[in-house]
Amino acid sequence: MRFEEAYGGWQEGRLTQEEAARLLGLCARSFRRYIDRYEDAGLSGLIDKRLSQVSQRRAPVDEVLAVTDQYRKRHLGWNARHFHTWYRRDGGTRSYTWVKKALQAAGLSPKAPKRGLHRKRRERAHKARHDVAPGR
Repeated sequence: MRFEEAYGGWQEGRLTQEEAARLLGLCARSFRRYIDRYEDAGLSGLIDKRLSQVSQRRAPVDEVLAVTDQYRKRHLGWNARHFHTWYRRDGGTRSYTWVKKALQAAGLSPKAPKRGLHRKRRERAHKARHDVAPGR
C-alpha cells in the first residue's frame, strides 16, 4: 500500500495511526514521522536522502582504474592474494578485500563458487503429545 492511501484513510477517519502504520509495515512512531515530513515537503520529503549521497570513504575512480590497469598489464592471471602482496610492496594502501572487489567488479578475477550449505533446511519435526496422567 502506498503512503498516500494510508494517509488519506487516516485523514478521513477510516484508519487509526496504528492501523495505517501496520498496513505500511511501519511502527506507529515512524508513521507519525512520515506524516510530519509529508505535510512539510510533500512526497519529496519521504525520499530517503541517505541513498543519494556518495560515501566520503569511497575510492577515487582514477585509483580504481590504476589498480585494474596495472593488473591487466603486468599481472593478468595472478590471483587476488598474490596481486595484493605486490600492490602493498609497491606502495598501495588499500586492503586485500578492496583490491579483490575492485578486480571482481572489473571482471578480472572470478568469484569463488558458492559452497554447499552447512545446514540443510528441513521441515520441522512435530512433537508427539504425551498424555500425562493426572496426579503425576
